[in-house]
This record gives sequence, structure tokens and C-alpha cells, in this order.
Amino acid sequence: MAIGNGSKVTEFVLLSFSSLPTEIQVLLFLTFLAIYLVTLLGNSLIILVTLADPMLQSPMYFFLRNLSILEIGFNLVIVPKMLGTLIAQDTSISFLGCAIQMYFFFFFGVAECFLLATMAYDRYVAICSPLHYPVIMNRGTRAKLAAASWFPGFPVATVQTTWLFSFPFCATNKVNHFFCDSPPVLRLVCADTARFEVYAIVGTILVVMIPCLLILCSYTRIAASILKIPSAKGKHKAFSTCSSHLLVVSLFYVSSSLTYFRPKSNNSPESKKLLSLSYTVVTPMLNPIIYSLRNNEVKNALSRIFHRAMDLRNHIT
Repeated sequence: MAIGNGSKVTEFVLLSFSSLPTEIQVLLFLTFLAIYLVTLLGNSLIILVTLADPMLQSPMYFFLRNLSILEIGFNLVIVPKMLGTLIAQDTSISFLGCAIQMYFFFFFGVAECFLLATMAYDRYVAICSPLHYPVIMNRGTRAKLAAASWFPGFPVATVQTTWLFSFPFCATNKVNHFFCDSPPVLRLVCADTARFEVYAIVGTILVVMIPCLLILCSYTRIAASILKIPSAKGKHKAFSTCSSHLLVVSLFYVSSSLTYFRPKSNNSPESKKLLSLSYTVVTPMLNPIIYSLRNNEVKNALSRIFHRAMDLRNHIT
């Protein structure tokens, strides 16, 4: 990969938030570190409680566990390097490291789109066909749905990453972002990228729209079923089972759509960095909080695990 005078690109430089004063960067580091730790702790607790508590063995919690695993992976790909650029000014990333980061960013992002659609289908079956729910969403079906949610990330990430990094780089090696996202890296390419850009736009639309349409169809049927419930208490109970998922979907799709589907004239690098923070850093932290605060079963399970841990500690001492 040539740069300028023909020398080979061996690394990129992530500009991250280097234009900000040092004091602001330190404040951002502390803020993002706290969010990162809360994200890891919250999602780890969701994984632990859905594995350990016998009351949380329904398909909904199986998919929630998958979402938490995905969110942890998403964070591990982006946040540690970003923290390094803020506190240690370690802004360089190897050519291979940049490609790997982009690959897993695409992989986890695509997987999350399809997993959210799968979770919407699970809520549709639970509310619209409650008597058949245990039969339809048996262990085999839920495993296949989870695998189908994770799989699309592999071909999308493989094609887009290998294609982009096969281009020559000759303008500069400075990436104006806090991670190796496709648009800022693409700006460094000194070749005709028209075909790649068409593929990237079409691929992004399909990856976003197909799960989004599945989610909309599921919730349209869910809303129709809820409206048929005669009692207000029954309607509230039915809606409460999918309100957490609906809120998580809204956060993810609104933030990612604002980042990638805004007109270029309104899409400055600094504004895109701020929007990218919403779905790469903030949303993964909010997901376990939303499911914990809005779900009595999760709250009760966490309480039971805490009390068992305290009883075990008292017994040992």
C-alpha cells in the first residue's frame, strides 16, 4: 500500500479527539472509562444471571444473553484503543490492526441488527401465539435463530474489509476518527472507489432495512394483538414484555441511522465522532440497564443471586 513517495503504509494514525485541549481529553478518558467498566459489568451480570437463575431460561433471556455477549465484543473492539489515544496519546494503529478492528466492527454491527430482529420475532411469537410459544421457540429453534443472527456478519465484514484494504493508500495515513471506520479510511485511498462505494451503500441499506422491516412487521402484529386484549391490565402486561426491546431497538437504529444516512453536507468529522459514540459506547452500556430496570424478572433474579452470595459469605465466615 503506497503512500506519497511510494513507501509502504505499515500503520495508521487515529486523530481521535486530539484537537481538544488536554484537560478535556482527560475528562473524556475518565468518562469513557467509567462507561466502559459499567458496560462490561452490566453485560457480564446479564450473562451470569441468565445462565445461573432457573427462572430466566426462556428464549427471551437466551437471546438477551447473546445480545450481551455481542455488546461486550463490540466494546472490546472499539473502546480500549480509544482510551489509549486519550490518556497515553497512543494514536498509531498497525495496518493489520486497523483491518482487524474494522472487520470486527462490521461483524458485531451486522450481527446486532439481525439479533434485534430475531428478538422482535421472539416477542411476536410470545404475545401472538402464547400457547404455542414453548413448542415454536424450542431449544433447537432458538439456537438456529441465534446462529442465523450471527452468521451474516461474516460475509459482510469479510468482503467489505478485504476489498477496502486492497486499495492503495497514498494521500495520508491519518484517520480522522477514534476507530477504523470505513468512511474515514476510504478517504485515504488514491484509487477509483466508485464500485466499492456503491457496494457499501447498498450493503448498508440491506443490512439495516431487512432487520428493520422484520422488526416493524413483528411489532405491527404485536400491536394488533395487544389492542384485541379486553382489559387494560392485560394490555399493559403484554406491552411490558416487549417495551425494553423496543427501547433498545430505537436507541440502536436512531443513532446508527443518524451516523450513516445523513447528507454528506451535514456530516462533519466531529459531528460523526459524537454520533458514533452513541452506538459504540453509550448504547452498549444502556442495554443491560434498560433490561434490568424495566424487567422485574431480571431484578428479582439479581436480588436472589445477591442474597445467595451474601448467605454463602456469612456461612464461610
